[in-house]
Amino acid sequence: MSAAYSTLSEAVNDLQRRGYSDDLSLAEHCLVCDARTLSLDPADFHIDEFHRFEGNSDPQDQSIVYAISSSRHGLKGILVNAYGPDASSLTQEMVRKLATH
Repeated sequence: MSAAYSTLSEAVNDLQRRGYSDDLSLAEHCLVCDARTLSLDPADFHIDEFHRFEGNSDPQDQSIVYAISSSRHGLKGILVNAYGPDASSLTQEMVRKLATH
């Protein structure tokens, strides 16, 4: 069972402490790890846990943090992304992968 966090920064700090050290970003059809010059297709990574946050003063300020691993690439990283009205446009394959959580 994953921990419950009060803030996004608390979640990110704890995930980093637990070895999720790579910063990941979302592209239309993959995840990107610039530090390793890697692109991860949906089949190349696993979402270990996720945590949703809503801004205290603005319900439109919504974000989600994913703890992601890839045994194929020996990677453990963090993806922080908006959800709701500010969510990124993604391919159907990426939507399916991220929506299962």
